[in-house]
Amino acid sequence: MIIAIDGPAGAGKSTLARALARRLGYLYINTGAMYRAVAWKALQEGLSLEDEAQMGALAADSLIELKGAPDDLRVMIDGRDVTSEISLPEVGKAASIISTISTVRRALVARQREMGAMGGVVMEGRDIGSKVFPGASVKIFLDASSGDRSRRRHRQDTRSGVSGSLASTKAEIEERDRRDSTRLDSPLIKSEGAHYLDSSGLSIDEVVALALDLVVEAQSGRS
Repeated sequence: MIIAIDGPAGAGKSTLARALARRLGYLYINTGAMYRAVAWKALQEGLSLEDEAQMGALAADSLIELKGAPDDLRVMIDGRDVTSEISLPEVGKAASIISTISTVRRALVARQREMGAMGGVVMEGRDIGSKVFPGASVKIFLDASSGDRSRRRHRQDTRSGVSGSLASTKAEIEERDRRDSTRLDSPLIKSEGAHYLDSSGLSIDEVVALALDLVVEAQSGRS
């Protein structure tokens, strides 16, 4: 099966996707990490993030690989492990900018389709159910209140040693929401046939249980 999980920043997509992939023995694909890898490379090379032609060529020419188990996913670009580097706030901000560029999205969507073509994957991002795999076996749109999402992201940043206030995290989340929902190419939407899950106030175990129910239901329908 192909399981697609979409939703806004901080909704818990990565946590849910990793848990599902672990439970099902599936490949976990974090598409956001792919955009971050391209953004990291652009920053390293001192390129203009707004130069569409340059960013599109960079994305198309870069070899991006995701390796390892769901709980130890390593992100590689051109053979270099950049897992730690792409978690930095400045890389996240750069990824938010380049993800609005159509040429970048086309290059990475093609790669994502290759990675998931054989099935047995849990893929998370912002356009998986609407653009990458609209025919996915299970499509989930994971959401949460902006307050919950900001607190989760702030805790994650703090654990990673990144300093910053909750207010600044909330502002960054809201700006990312604006970019994701208003971009012309593949804006963040709940795709047709997607199940809406609101994780506000729920534990990860509760969210995983709800998602697994949807997977079991889909498997029953295919048998």
